Amino acid sequence: MTTIGSAIQVKRCAAEDVLAHLPLAGDAIVGLGNGEPKTVIDAIEAGADRLEEVRLHQMLPLRDRPYIEGEIKGLRHVSWFLSPHDKAAFHRGDCDLVPNNFSEVPVLMRRTMREPIVLAAASAPDQHGYFSLGCHAEYVAAMVGEMPFFLEVNARMPRTFGENQIHVSQILGWCEADYPLVELPQRPARDTDRRIAELVAERIPDGATIQAGIGAVPDQVLELLADHRDLGVHTELLSDGFVDLVEKGAVTGTRKRTHRNKLITTTALGTRHLYDFVADNPGVEFWPVNETNDPSKVKLEPNFTAINATIEVDFLGQCASESLGSEYWSSSGGQPDFARGAVLSEGGQAFIVLHSTTGDAATSRIVPQLHSGAAVTTFKNIVDRIVTEYGVAELRGSSIAERTRRLIDVAHPKFRDALHASARDCGYLS
Repeated sequence: MTTIGSAIQVKRCAAEDVLAHLPLAGDAIVGLGNGEPKTVIDAIEAGADRLEEVRLHQMLPLRDRPYIEGEIKGLRHVSWFLSPHDKAAFHRGDCDLVPNNFSEVPVLMRRTMREPIVLAAASAPDQHGYFSLGCHAEYVAAMVGEMPFFLEVNARMPRTFGENQIHVSQILGWCEADYPLVELPQRPARDTDRRIAELVAERIPDGATIQAGIGAVPDQVLELLADHRDLGVHTELLSDGFVDLVEKGAVTGTRKRTHRNKLITTTALGTRHLYDFVADNPGVEFWPVNETNDPSKVKLEPNFTAINATIEVDFLGQCASESLGSEYWSSSGGQPDFARGAVLSEGGQAFIVLHSTTGDAATSRIVPQLHSGAAVTTFKNIVDRIVTEYGVAELRGSSIAERTRRLIDVAHPKFRDALHASARDCGYLS
């Protein structure tokens, strides 16, 4: 056996051995989504009677867990982006939420945590002793070489490329597991989704570099780009829609200025088809989120196009994308990062999409003022284009009066008179 092979075997252990490396009171960083090492967290929950006050920090958990619900003494969940699996716990006060821009999560974690350990899922090590973080990079990859790691090698995790590799010499130990990755199927589209997507897609030129967030409208935009040419991909989230564009020849990356011919992402989350696509694919690279989401890096790509969704927009153009009033749904994620980078790009565009009304058509989502307590995700100075099924409101560089008129023009017709009256009452229109 080679020296590397021996080192790999020496550090092979059981999931419960992670308990020997955890502090009695301290912090642990857990991988996002499928980057969560399921059997390792199972072992920590089972052995929590040995612990006193361990905080587990994670973005977007994909599984229900007793410790997230506040049911396990000695463990507390700290969320950096809410999902359906920790939202209720946050509203009850059983877990915490840290406000952040996704690009800044690595530096915030470094500054605020007490000698943390990193817990992550990975693919099997290669003959050189390197594990791959698989469908993920995010904040975990940013900590490689800086913090101690304990890995779970999931037989179903694809080996991927990029700055998401970790050598056996950089880990405390690793265990084995075999369970399917959580899949996130595409959401069914409505007619309004399709109309909004058409308005965005027709404004995207050939050769643009694309970022698209989660949601039915971003998915529809990608579907409508099949006849485009030489598109590039530099995105926070790689979804099935991007795979379809590669397979149809629309994405080549040949016009990108950085990472030419490569799809750059920090997360892949979707169906089995997506996970198979990224496996052993040198055309896809996973980079830490402080690289993928850094506006100073995003702006280097000409015609960069960001497509993200929001909940409501006020007359100033402020976008509340993470809460309805003070009721939190998620967090900022990468929306403000890409909005800033896109508008600084030569020919760049940042689209914020939303339906003109709530699902029951009873309430306008274009509003004079955001709900009381709402968190502003994309603020007025960087907002660019707001898109509903009624049109595109171009806000960047426009006055408050112009913004107000343009937003009312893309509101649902039945609310426009009331919105005009509100605009006069607050002094935005005379």
